[in-house]
Amino acid sequence: MTNESKLQSTIGLPQAIALYIGAVLGSGILIVPGLAAQMAGPASLLAWGFMTLLILPMALSMGLLSAKFPNAGGVSHFVTLAFSPRAGAYIGWFFLMSVPIGAPVAALTGAGYMTAAMGWGEESRMMLAAAMLAVGLIINWIGMKVAGRIQIAVVIAIVAVLIFAIAAALPQMKTVHFTPFVPHGWLSVGQAAAILFWCFIGWEAVSHMSEEFTNPQRAAVRGVTIAAVIVGLLYFLTALATVGTQSYLAGDSDASLVWVISRAIGPWGAIIAGLTGIFICTATIIAYVGAASRVAYALSRQGQAFRWMGMLSQRFHTPIGGIAFLSVCFVIIMVLYGSGAVSLTNLIQFPNATFILTYLGGCAAGIKLLRGSRWGVSISWISFISTAIVFPFVGWAMLYPCLITAVLWITDRIRHKRTLNHSASTITEQEKATVRHG
Repeated sequence: MTNESKLQSTIGLPQAIALYIGAVLGSGILIVPGLAAQMAGPASLLAWGFMTLLILPMALSMGLLSAKFPNAGGVSHFVTLAFSPRAGAYIGWFFLMSVPIGAPVAALTGAGYMTAAMGWGEESRMMLAAAMLAVGLIINWIGMKVAGRIQIAVVIAIVAVLIFAIAAALPQMKTVHFTPFVPHGWLSVGQAAAILFWCFIGWEAVSHMSEEFTNPQRAAVRGVTIAAVIVGLLYFLTALATVGTQSYLAGDSDASLVWVISRAIGPWGAIIAGLTGIFICTATIIAYVGAASRVAYALSRQGQAFRWMGMLSQRFHTPIGGIAFLSVCFVIIMVLYGSGAVSLTNLIQFPNATFILTYLGGCAAGIKLLRGSRWGVSISWISFISTAIVFPFVGWAMLYPCLITAVLWITDRIRHKRTLNHSASTITEQEKATVRHG
């Protein structure tokens, strides 16, 4: 394969760390600490502590696989190696069809924070969300070298605001705010932990960019470890600030961070929180558009997707076919949302099952492919079991991967039938030629 027809290795360790953080540190950090505190009170910190410990094996299972088998197919490639090309293709499509819904949801969520802070309407929210999606697409078209640098700047800005919010909360934290510690019973702690799980998945997304790591062994393992520590600390400290200040009692759960910052710097706090929401969700969009476009490229390269989806930009050597596919999907989803055909609540639920199945596939592949490492197998099992426990809670969202599976199965049948017809036609022509020559 020539340099013109393959992805370029341009992602170093700093860019990899920023991409990992951007993929995992989503809008959940603005919403979930307050929501978990409302559910379980101060005891929600136990759930945060447990998930913060669990984050490292969940991250490393993907990092070790990316280091050992760097490929644009990411989890799809791992599953192909561990099980079969068909299983890998299904996992690849599960992930690919998650992002066309997940990215607009992230954009609308981030835009919602800004429009709420400024008092703008739904039309402004739509325009901001569309602009965020366009930024994610354009940055990935230009290339991961530029995308990585922009991601570093965005992540630094996000971390700075969160650290400021945590520091601003310290003078307002009181011991009395931690009592009673378990106001809603111990069951509420488990229910909170189930919700927190969604904040800690996303490590599989960057595995799809591992083919572009300049040093996969260093960038994947070290990058994911550093990112996991940063993300885990930020989530826990934000939750601690939320509980310690009782900001979750001051209003809606998604306003807890706004309340903390507003108490420190006044009305500008809402605007800063709104901008933080945009930055966080844009970072997530950049990471997931990059991952999904590479999955489209990999599936096309394997003959599991349309050939045009594997097209690369001649100028930037980026998967422009996959980016075009996502662009069309984003337009469709935004039109459906804008027309009122679907609500944001419904859109949020659709990709839940496909994201979890993708992660489960990666963990199962890790159990098989990392057999040479006892540590690798152990963390893959931990990740697989913890993810499998959460999967039944996705509810009706299971129908979405079922629909994708049905479409892929029908497509496979049609392709198989055409292959048989073509083979039969070729044999018939050969028989006729034999008769004529006989």
